[in-house]
Amino acid sequence: MSIEMNAIVIGKFGGPEVLEYRQVTKPTPSQGQALVQVKAFGVNHAEMHMRRGEWDEWNPITGLECVGIVEACPGGEVAIGSKVMGIMGGIGRNRPGGYGEFVNIPVANVVPIKTEMPWEELAAIPEVYSTAWSCLFTVLDLQMGERLLIRGATSTIGQAALNLAVNAGARVTATTRREERFDMLKDMGAAEVVREQSELFKQFDQPSRFDKVLNLIGNSVLLESISLTRPGGRMLQAGWLGGLAPVVDFNPMIQMESGVHFSLFHSKVLGEPGFPLSEVPLQDIVNKIEDGQWDAKPAHVFEYNDIHSAHRMLDSHNAGGKIVVRH
Repeated sequence: MSIEMNAIVIGKFGGPEVLEYRQVTKPTPSQGQALVQVKAFGVNHAEMHMRRGEWDEWNPITGLECVGIVEACPGGEVAIGSKVMGIMGGIGRNRPGGYGEFVNIPVANVVPIKTEMPWEELAAIPEVYSTAWSCLFTVLDLQMGERLLIRGATSTIGQAALNLAVNAGARVTATTRREERFDMLKDMGAAEVVREQSELFKQFDQPSRFDKVLNLIGNSVLLESISLTRPGGRMLQAGWLGGLAPVVDFNPMIQMESGVHFSLFHSKVLGEPGFPLSEVPLQDIVNKIEDGQWDAKPAHVFEYNDIHSAHRMLDSHNAGGKIVVRH
């Protein structure tokens, strides 16, 4: 006899109102999976695009990440009762995700964590910090003393990247559209803060080329971000805050600077062989946040029965930080 659980389901494509509360069959884990009782989950922009029907893959029960307690693990890779983070591994995309009361997650995407943090604070960390760390150190190979430009630094990934980069000894220039957030970024350790805009180079006193560039704005500033990177430097695109529209008539021979390494990072690869979560120091990151060295508290916390308000905040693009939903 099947057991039912609560879940939030994308009933059809559209605004926040299309999210529905339903009773669905509780999943049963197979070998290589862990069944996690979800205690809280972060809300991500990809889930907004999935809800609208704008994403390449989606599951009616979305949710790319969660935190909770392991209830079952047939292979014994993760101890039952463990506090864990569940990050990607197809959840919310090609398999049911963290918007359910329980979720099956591949064990490669389950990270045990020792902490006394409240669930809603822990839920602000998994996808954001795993992505930021992978961008900076796996792809950009950021080194102490290098000049790093973060475009879109007040986004959740931008703030995480700023904390990590300053901790690693990089000299960070951060951008944001809102001048009232300049002081926040400086307090976090940015050496320089400039207003995000097209033709960003006009914001600098002299022509500026960076060792590394993390572009979280997206295609709308891709070419300019390449031009702001020194020959031999690296530019990584890992966000689409400026929308999903493609670059029109892109001609690399004419428009790209010679010698700049351009990469793309999509967090759906977290946990895959090329980007193992075991390399991301999530326990150390949690320790720093729990000790108060970094502020990574969610900007907004919503109850599970108020998912529509959470997604309205997501749609507004005015959250100013991570949105979390708790059970």
